[in-house]
Amino acid sequence: MRVAHVTATFPPYFGGTGNVCYHNARVLAARGHQVEVFTAETHGTIDDPPGVTVHRLKPVIQVGNAPLLPQLLRLQHFDLVHLHYPFYTGAEFVSLARIPYVVTYHQDVELGGLLGYGTRLHGRTIGNIVLRRAAMICSTSLDYFAHSTYAALDTRPECTVVEVPNGVDVQSFRPGPIDQRVRLRYGIPPDACLALFVGAQDRAHYFKGIPTLLRAVAKQPETALLLAGDGDLRSDFEQLANDLGITDRVVFAGRVETAELPSLYRAADLLVLPSETRGEAFGMVLLEAMASGRPVIASDLPGVRSVVDHGADGLLVEAGNSEALAAALATFAQMPRATRLALGAAGRQKVEDRYDWTRIGRKLEALYLEVLAGQEWRHAS
Repeated sequence: MRVAHVTATFPPYFGGTGNVCYHNARVLAARGHQVEVFTAETHGTIDDPPGVTVHRLKPVIQVGNAPLLPQLLRLQHFDLVHLHYPFYTGAEFVSLARIPYVVTYHQDVELGGLLGYGTRLHGRTIGNIVLRRAAMICSTSLDYFAHSTYAALDTRPECTVVEVPNGVDVQSFRPGPIDQRVRLRYGIPPDACLALFVGAQDRAHYFKGIPTLLRAVAKQPETALLLAGDGDLRSDFEQLANDLGITDRVVFAGRVETAELPSLYRAADLLVLPSETRGEAFGMVLLEAMASGRPVIASDLPGVRSVVDHGADGLLVEAGNSEALAAALATFAQMPRATRLALGAAGRQKVEDRYDWTRIGRKLEALYLEVLAGQEWRHAS
């Protein structure tokens, strides 16, 4: 098959949607398909997936992560397009390109003020049309989709919605002993209970809940925190850590290259995903931590809670509640190491069974064939 993946963001930009697109394209190319990615140009070191052609297009104009790319009208030579949604000022052109397309509905966009009004209006009008024209909608979890803005629309048609979760490279992310070399590099004491946060620290990812996490760490003196990621809000977070008096236990590592991430997970005792809105729909970092044999703490949000089995491979806490998050951190800090290892082993087993990217690539291939078979039937009739 000739397949085009269309996404607003893509590596080297550090974000979940682009990372999912990267691995979707990678595993499909490995299965012998001709895969090309269309995205906006960005800055940084380019490390494209093997066997995949990536087109980084120059936007006519761009506001945040919404690049205007009319070049997307020219996709007719593909058998099928896979649109990663939301993609403001890009998805519209895919819907007009007269070619069958499937959509991965990654998350709602929840903003305040005029921008929030604009995104809600777009979802009820243009966004609704884009999704209604799709041959199939893939959701990272049916739990999330059931609570999504789109599912609440009265005008949405009966549509095929299938669950296609995000995945993890179980070969790159593997369990191992605590990596003391990484701890030494960042000045983390060998015996500290180290919590890890991995994620962008820019305005587009305001919902990640870093202020809540920092306030929780301030209430839990047995925990050290390492934050991997960068963005235009990082200086604000660093100032908050200073105001809270926890700079001796909190390290901002900045952007970490993909190849270094596995060792970063192995340096930690647990991962924390403290997101606060439905802008977080899944949490790929949860899978990376579990594949590395590390338990997790995550917010009890639609979609996110489908990844974590509370008490079995991690803990779920109320979103935005620093007291609850501090209590969960204390639980891990006081937990016997054997118990932590058992939780990590359970998470590792789960990702092998459900979330291996190879398995997800096979599912995508089957869904594409189903869509194309349906298109052929309609043309024949």
